[in-house]
Amino acid sequence: MILNIIYDADIDGLFPVKKTLGNEIRRKSREVLKGEKKKTDFINIRFTDDNTITAYNKKYLSHNKRTDIITFNYGEEGLIEGDIIISLDTISDNSKRYNVSFEMEIMRVVIHGILHLCGYEDNNRKLKQQMHEREDYYLNN
Repeated sequence: MILNIIYDADIDGLFPVKKTLGNEIRRKSREVLKGEKKKTDFINIRFTDDNTITAYNKKYLSHNKRTDIITFNYGEEGLIEGDIIISLDTISDNSKRYNVSFEMEIMRVVIHGILHLCGYEDNNRKLKQQMHEREDYYLNN
């Protein structure tokens, strides 16, 4: 499995623990993929800012809004390949809103993206609840 973590140069001030957290992101990603019994070719996780993720959201998904994560799944049945783009600006805001640490919110969103690549959806209330339960499961193990 290839797991690339990409840090935009202009976000260094937002992500002071990137080396330490990068190891935890890799470990947790492997754990989720193993738990979901998925084989992986590659996953790229890109940490960026609100302006960049909004531009991706508008260009590729026709949504002109800010979001914490966008997941692009390129894999065919049985093999995970994809890009996960995460806004550290929104992660920072959400960590304050939900009263959790910055690192915990990053891990939740990374798990969320991996679960999307595994086939989970969250486009209605029931599916959101199922996905949130899986996120909690992996966060707490």
